Amino acid sequence: MSWLTGWSFCAVKGRSCSGAAAGAVTPPNTATGAFWRGAFDAIKLPAWLLGFSMMGIGPLARDVHSGLVEAALSTLLVFAGPAQVVYFGMLGTGAPLAAIAVAVTLSAVRFLPMTASLMPMLRAGNPSWGSLLLASHLVAVTIWVEANRRLPYIPPALRLSYFAGLGGTCLAISTIATTVGYVVAGSVSAAFAAGLLFGTPMFFTLTLLGGARDRAGWAALAGGFGLSPLLGLWLGPAAGLLLSGALGGSIAFAAERRLRGTT
Repeated sequence: MSWLTGWSFCAVKGRSCSGAAAGAVTPPNTATGAFWRGAFDAIKLPAWLLGFSMMGIGPLARDVHSGLVEAALSTLLVFAGPAQVVYFGMLGTGAPLAAIAVAVTLSAVRFLPMTASLMPMLRAGNPSWGSLLLASHLVAVTIWVEANRRLPYIPPALRLSYFAGLGGTCLAISTIATTVGYVVAGSVSAAFAAGLLFGTPMFFTLTLLGGARDRAGWAALAGGFGLSPLLGLWLGPAAGLLLSGALGGSIAFAAERRLRGTT
């Protein structure tokens, strides 16, 4: 995941690292049209990959004797697979609620640079702060990748509507998938349920590799991939993951700026 953090830092520092051409179709011209375009793009693939990933949360919730409603609400209100795994895992060990809240919050820090990198595109048209706050809840790794590919080709004033359709559809299907996973938990092996969680990382790995068209993009990916095992051995998995992403993305951004200034 460090390469993704690196990509995020590179985008936050001034430019998108993806050059994927996702705007071949005619852009929408109304807010309603933009919303449904986003929903349609979500249904093409991202929503299903997120849904299969979130299906693995259902059996996990059932294993720790949480109710069906709690499992569904964890996706609807948290919408972050790793954070939900932390929540139900700590709940199963009897950890204090305050400790669970802190751990879940810290696990979501990775969304900060991703959200920050999307806000300049979503603020066009002067939407209310409430609308932007709701939009920030829809930020997930898969959605962030798709939004960075597609939002530049959407008229600026319609981008928030498009993002609402994209993210809202992913959230709805993910919530349904979590519910289904809970119901069928007895007939699904633990290994299979855990494997479902890897659908999303596989998707955005391939998507970002396919969308890396310039030097900054490839450098950010290479920096994250290359530094992660080294820093992980030195600092431990958690600190190494965060630092390798921050360093990889920052170095890629600085190198690209310097090269553009001298060529």
